[in-house]
Amino acid sequence: MKKVLAVLIAVVLAVMAGAAWAEWKPEKSVSVIVAYKAGSGTDNTARVLSKFATKSIGQTLVIQNQPGGSGSIGWTALSQARPDGYTLGFVNLPTLCSNIVEQLGDYKMEDFVPICNHVNETSMVMVKKDSPFNTLAELVAFAKENPGKLKASTNGKKASNHIGAQLLAKSAGFTYKAIPYGGTADQLLALRQGEVDFSVAKEADIAAMVSEVKVLAVFTTERMPSFPDAPTLGELGYYSKWYGSARAIVAPKGTPQEVIDFYAAAFKAAMEDPEYIEAAEKAGVTTLYMDPTETAKLLADQYRFCTDEVSKLWD
Repeated sequence: MKKVLAVLIAVVLAVMAGAAWAEWKPEKSVSVIVAYKAGSGTDNTARVLSKFATKSIGQTLVIQNQPGGSGSIGWTALSQARPDGYTLGFVNLPTLCSNIVEQLGDYKMEDFVPICNHVNETSMVMVKKDSPFNTLAELVAFAKENPGKLKASTNGKKASNHIGAQLLAKSAGFTYKAIPYGGTADQLLALRQGEVDFSVAKEADIAAMVSEVKVLAVFTTERMPSFPDAPTLGELGYYSKWYGSARAIVAPKGTPQEVIDFYAAAFKAAMEDPEYIEAAEKAGVTTLYMDPTETAKLLADQYRFCTDEVSKLWD
């Protein structure tokens, strides 16, 4: 009888423990690492989402900006964080993958567990508002007549915006000088200050400075409703595929599945909140939720893109 009672008690305790764990939720504020400085496109989109996600998560999300090394400083810290559900982070694609290919950080793809995708943003070619170039054709013509004279600011060597500039240059047949900055915010400041001739960045990156730049073309197969006068690169006979960046939310390797599932559902609820949708549209944020499985495929696809295609851009 005592043995039976002991077994029953053990079973009840196990069930209770399992139920408690299955209903995991954070009991204190959650740190969210953004590997770029405050005011960058990633930081802006992260803050828009975090503001509304606090309702579904039930705790405050504290953005921790850890810029430097084309994102490698923040992502190294994220990969080394305790996998207890209290440290999450945004990763930028394809930059995360290209950093790994280029061995710029002490982390690998397997060090991150996907939670969900947040943003999918199209890249665009832009110049300063008072630039002498009013069309991409004019910029390309000048570049071909003056090999290597054009300068482009990037968000880091072989980072996402550098890849975009190289896709343009390769397909249009010109050379230029790439000047890497610490992140997109610094890259675009250099453009607006006239330190460079052109840049490639995304819509959310320029949401607060649209009046200071001219968008010459977009990396889409169809024109963007928000920039209807900007032709696609394909229209002009250049790179004809979509290119841009995704921003996904991940956790350190070893984070329990129950924790991943909780955050995936919580962020999904936040992205479906009508108030979030309105705020995101005003901020130029192109929301594209993907669940953990879809996000894992996105990460794998982006890694293959970097190893198979991006590496050839500098041949």
